[in-house]
Amino acid sequence: YVLSKILAEEAAWKFAKENGIDLVTIHPGIVIGPLLQPTLNLSLAIVLNLIKDGGKTSPLSVFSTADVRDVAFTHIQAFEVPSASGRYCVVGHVLHNYEALKILKELYPALSIPEECEDEKALFPKPQMSKEKAKSLGVNFTPLEVSFGDAVESLKEKGFIDI
Repeated sequence: YVLSKILAEEAAWKFAKENGIDLVTIHPGIVIGPLLQPTLNLSLAIVLNLIKDGGKTSPLSVFSTADVRDVAFTHIQAFEVPSASGRYCVVGHVLHNYEALKILKELYPALSIPEECEDEKALFPKPQMSKEKAKSLGVNFTPLEVSFGDAVESLKEKGFIDI
């Protein structure tokens, strides 16, 4: 999956250069928030697995997130803002699984998620990702609590979880 994304972007940039096209690419993290379609996508499957497995996954794994509404807004802005060019990293937050679990537990106390991770010393440092280029398009990143809350509510509405 990741390799296909890389190869597709490389081909797009090559084609754009050869044909004088002003290309803009959007690179979101794991896209969370409300689910539009009735089927589960890969991004919300990650959130669902965090909930269902109660934190038994690697609590020290790192992932980057983007709210689906922020990603959609960035696409629109990339099209409408004349100065938009190049690559845009759309990552609102970078966090460890245990941080996501903590937020989910605060939002939904009834979930059987441990209060604390056994070892909150992260094996992997969180990468720093600049938000400045996305912000230059007017993107104001959605708070993580809103994205996770809307994701869980959407999973409930679609029948993937019952809490």
